[in-house]
Amino acid sequence: MPRSNPLLRRKPPAIWSYWIAILSVAAALIISRWPALHLRDAPVSLFLCAVILSAWFGGIRPGLLATALSAPAFYYYFLPPIYSLGAKPGEMPRLIIFTVSAVFVGSLSAAQRSATESLRRARDDLRGTVQELQRSNQALQTESLERKHAEESLRRSEGYLAEAQKLTHTGSWAWRVAGREALHLSEEWYRIYGFDPEEGLPAWKKRLQRIHPEDRAKWQEATDRAIGEKSDYEVEFRILLPDGTVKHIHTVGHPVLSASGDLVQFVGSSMDISASKRAEEALRQAQADLARVNRVTTMGELTASLAHEVNQPIAAALTNANTCLRWLTRDHPDLEEAREAASRIVKDATRAAGIISRVRLLFKKGTPQRELVDVNEAIREMIVLLRSEATRYNITVRVDLPADLPRIMGDRMQLQQVLMNLIVNSIDAMKEVDGVRELAVKSQRTEKHEVLVSVSDTGVGLAPQQADQIFNAFFTTKPYGTGMGLSISRSIVDSHGGRLWAADNSPHGASFYFALPTKIEANE
Repeated sequence: MPRSNPLLRRKPPAIWSYWIAILSVAAALIISRWPALHLRDAPVSLFLCAVILSAWFGGIRPGLLATALSAPAFYYYFLPPIYSLGAKPGEMPRLIIFTVSAVFVGSLSAAQRSATESLRRARDDLRGTVQELQRSNQALQTESLERKHAEESLRRSEGYLAEAQKLTHTGSWAWRVAGREALHLSEEWYRIYGFDPEEGLPAWKKRLQRIHPEDRAKWQEATDRAIGEKSDYEVEFRILLPDGTVKHIHTVGHPVLSASGDLVQFVGSSMDISASKRAEEALRQAQADLARVNRVTTMGELTASLAHEVNQPIAAALTNANTCLRWLTRDHPDLEEAREAASRIVKDATRAAGIISRVRLLFKKGTPQRELVDVNEAIREMIVLLRSEATRYNITVRVDLPADLPRIMGDRMQLQQVLMNLIVNSIDAMKEVDGVRELAVKSQRTEKHEVLVSVSDTGVGLAPQQADQIFNAFFTTKPYGTGMGLSISRSIVDSHGGRLWAADNSPHGASFYFALPTKIEANE
């Protein structure tokens, strides 16, 4: 039924319901008594209509009120003798039937109104429920569409991530601390370790067999420490595949803690860095070859001085040999003098052999070898080789080498190359200088557990803007320089975990310093 139906309007207030009952009965009485309508003989239907109307709009109580008003009116005006409230025994059945009928139709009308209102409320509730369901359906459709888009975005992200992992050779993983079982392994992780992704999580256990035997202890120590400290861990190790291929793996793990702070799992990544390791090895070899070329070039420039340095003990040995012959060819050979001359020959020959041996080492091609190095001894050897070059240009060499200097871990030949480059640069800086020409080489121990070596000169010095530029590759202040000596020297010092820098001397000259650690091994 439409909501605009006047019969289905809301119930009026209670006071109005009772007034409707009174007015309805009064209207029924007036209409039935109206002479022009001739309804005097059929008043029952009008009174019943009044009861029905009262019960419909007001409910059972106004309907009973209308019944209570209709019964006396019907008794007084329509049951003979009319206009009398006296006893009418013969009309009592009609009165009772009228009253019962009025109560029945009133109750029926009130019940129908209640049922109609219930149906209306049910309809409204159903309509609201349908609207709510429609809104819920729209929300579900929207959510389903968003979820579909999210799933598609997630699939794209997973595809991009898988492609990125494949390009960078990085596999992701997650494993539970309790039982050390895998929770997630990416496809790239399987490829790195040489497993079939179809094999699933059981491959996690088999990976332990592929860790290189020499690196298992290092890997185990890193993971055990991370578990004990609930901390990140980072470790590099090798794996050995069934076909004999060796891969270098860089693994990073991050702990995941529960709300109570307990260690639950680790998540992280494993990267195949074999290519970078090969590149590093090739770079080290290239640097070694470049350093060797630099040594050969520098030694080539010092050929005249080295020849003079070698010629001195050879000439002395020749002189002592002639002296020895003279002592032996006398009529009475002086064996004691001849023995002394022969001893000097041996000494001079040993000196010449030592110089040649040190030169050959500088020309020798080989891989870096780390060992304990006496820095003072390395300095003395380079001073011996370059002394003739300093003497050639009237340069005074002064050394200050304390006896208690600790040894360092490094490559002796590389460190001597650094010393040779610095000393030769200082000699070159003083070749054209008027006045005092002094080269000072000093070593000392620092409070930072380092060995500090300085090479100072009284040459032309450094321009302020050149203090850092001189260590750049191909930057040189020499007319015929290559610009590689100081760059190579800094690379060598850096590889030993040290520092190399320069400073301008006051009032003239320059100083070069390099510091090398004594407590820890330098970087390979």
